[in-house]
Amino acid sequence: MLKLIIFDCDGVMFDSRFANREYYNQLLAHFNRPAMSQAELDYVHIHNVMDSIRHIFRHYPRQDLKEVNAYRMALDYTPFLGHMKMEPDLIEFLERTKSRYKLAISTNRTNTMLPILRMFQLEDYFEKVMTAENARRPKPAADALLEILAYFACQTDEAIYIGDSIIDREHSANCGMRLIGFRNSALDAEYHVTSFLEILGLPPFLEP
Repeated sequence: MLKLIIFDCDGVMFDSRFANREYYNQLLAHFNRPAMSQAELDYVHIHNVMDSIRHIFRHYPRQDLKEVNAYRMALDYTPFLGHMKMEPDLIEFLERTKSRYKLAISTNRTNTMLPILRMFQLEDYFEKVMTAENARRPKPAADALLEILAYFACQTDEAIYIGDSIIDREHSANCGMRLIGFRNSALDAEYHVTSFLEILGLPPFLEP
């Protein structure tokens, strides 16, 4: 029986591609580097921040990445929050599931996740939030999902993960968890949806 729903953030709860573009381009611009290519944007959209920084600065071996990370940590993320677009039926889905299931997040965001939840008034829905900052290892390692399962005393088959990328598929597969592919029909997943309310009609959600 399903007891626990775990959400990815970027590409699932939020359309954050434009916010990610502005954020990482700001890091590059601060160090007088050109903006990202489309391929680099695709990369940073699904990877954790440290891997993303290494990737977009890979052509600049003389750049001290410790300086980049120090600037990142000091950078106020608030201006970028305005570029985040929440899925229109997310709140309704949370309201309809919060009393029946435990809700959690597993994301490769770091110190930007909690400000996002506060700004969009989502904090009270999620009892456990795992990020690339507080997980022992970031996605695609299964550490965050395993910690969430342990926190709620759930078995893997009592949980389901909602993701949109190959990183999410690897993340869930690494602990044998079912995946709902969100707006990515090409993703290897047990189920596919294009909106949150569609999820309520999936077999695990119809169990008595």
